[in-house]
Amino acid sequence: MRTTRTGRGTAFVRTATDSNPPTARSSHAYITPDKICAMTSVLRAEGCCAPNRAVGNGGPDAANQLGAGSRPETTAPELPPTATNGSAGPSPDPFLHLPGGVFRMGTADTRFADDAEGPVREVTVDPFAISSAPVTNTLWGQFVSATGYVTEAERFGWSFVFHHFVSDAVRSTVRQAVKGSEWWWQVNGTNWRNPDGPDSAIDGREEHPVTHVSWNDAVAYCEWAGVRLPTEAEWEYAARGGLDQSAYAWGDVLEPDGQHMCNIWQGRFPEVNSCADGYHGTSPVGSYPANGFGLYDVAGNVWEWCADWWSATFHRNERRATRHNPRGPRRGDAKVIRGGSYLCHESYCNRYRVGARTASTPDSSTGNMGFRVVKL
Repeated sequence: MRTTRTGRGTAFVRTATDSNPPTARSSHAYITPDKICAMTSVLRAEGCCAPNRAVGNGGPDAANQLGAGSRPETTAPELPPTATNGSAGPSPDPFLHLPGGVFRMGTADTRFADDAEGPVREVTVDPFAISSAPVTNTLWGQFVSATGYVTEAERFGWSFVFHHFVSDAVRSTVRQAVKGSEWWWQVNGTNWRNPDGPDSAIDGREEHPVTHVSWNDAVAYCEWAGVRLPTEAEWEYAARGGLDQSAYAWGDVLEPDGQHMCNIWQGRFPEVNSCADGYHGTSPVGSYPANGFGLYDVAGNVWEWCADWWSATFHRNERRATRHNPRGPRRGDAKVIRGGSYLCHESYCNRYRVGARTASTPDSSTGNMGFRVVKL
């Protein structure tokens, strides 16, 4: 086992040759996680974001061993009547044809200075057609059935799972957590089919976004389907839905008239999720109102991969490459992810804001990262 610290976060690392084959999975339907951990660690990291499966040498502080004495106590949550994890939302149209044009990209928010959301700048994008929702488990399953594709999580033999979702049986086998974000656990046998560990399944989650797919996996899907990942500029233009510099995809109020507009953390992160918005983990695509362009799930639910390499400086200089159909720098170490996830909470990470951004390495996979696509 090797560990590393990167500029975008801390993670432990395995090489593909270290892979352990996933164990047999059960066929039980998805239910809300049956345990909530009372975390006692010092929680300073922006841990509701997705950790990296970063490759490289590093120091011993990158991972935390979860020994029996340090394992958090657990308590069983009671779900409110509104928690309907297995329900299906509306069936969005596959693609939305957007006219493009000039819009104001970025924000003046400096809470996460390293994210470099600013400056606010006028950017032009050409017309394009984007999927109205993230790629679902059903669509991903069709790709796998047609091609036999094996994801990077399957080849590595593990992926990152939020600790609430790990069963008692698997919990006792977990030995690694991300330091500073101890709610992220390395769980062997986790992949898109087994999203909460080897004894979980996607039964009942067919129309949820596919998770535990890396950027490389998403690109493989795109090549098969004849589509591509959106650029970061396309993603933000589409997510804004025609609004100018609003904080969220629907306006400036998080819960207008008390209505939940997206799937994000409710309660005290990372200990208690009240599920007031109806969900603990992922939700079926289209469970919340669409934005002005008709896109669903551009805030919360799952982070979405973009085509661009990450940079905190590339977009600061005003030139054609950064203002007209920008595609990011030519190279980098991490790829942009946008939109936030069901783990985002104001107290730690309000990156469900439409102009927020962060990144992860192209081989990383977690239970809160997915993607949507653009027509070629």
